[in-house]
Amino acid sequence: MTADLSAAISVMFTGIIEDLGTVKKISKTQITVETKLDDIKIGDSVSVNGVCLTVINRSLLVTRYSLVTFDISEETFKKTNLGKLKIGIIVNLERALKSGGRLGGHFVTGHIDGVGKILRISLFHNSRIVKFSNPENLTKYITEKGSVAMDGISLTIAEKKVNSFSAAIIPHTLKNTTLGIKKVGDTVNIETDILAKYVLQQKEKNKITFETLKKAGFYD
Repeated sequence: MTADLSAAISVMFTGIIEDLGTVKKISKTQITVETKLDDIKIGDSVSVNGVCLTVINRSLLVTRYSLVTFDISEETFKKTNLGKLKIGIIVNLERALKSGGRLGGHFVTGHIDGVGKILRISLFHNSRIVKFSNPENLTKYITEKGSVAMDGISLTIAEKKVNSFSAAIIPHTLKNTTLGIKKVGDTVNIETDILAKYVLQQKEKNKITFETLKKAGFYD
């Protein structure tokens, strides 16, 4: 990984969900989630439905679960599906990757690119094929067999269409993430693959046009 790309993802997730938390409190500025994850400290970064949030408080419960509180900005509520959360809703949780940790999914930053919807859910043996919508401006970053994070879940794109794509969801993912309880019409936070964004950015920077050739002296 190049130095500039590494710096861009100093806090990183893998898209492998560690726990299904339950929303216990929510306000215009904070959210509190109950979780069984026990290695969380104040100041830690945690992905909540794919959104990177910072822990501001943690209290232990007699059940050995924890109540973890995060600050949320108005912008985050507006630009992600966290604004639709209510008490009792289940959310995907993942702690930030530790230095030297294994990367089970793909590089995920916790910075949401847009919000899509579940358009269709089809059964395929013991798995499901889920079709998601995506904002038009994200289409160029979505490629078949490429990676994408949906509500923080690392998925492989099976098929790409105009402003939509499909992914196969295996039984393990259905059991251990919110995709097992999502239904058609539900919203999902989308983070496209940072490597795809980086490659396209570099390609656009180095794009050869008639003007660049002229400036280089190939044409008068």
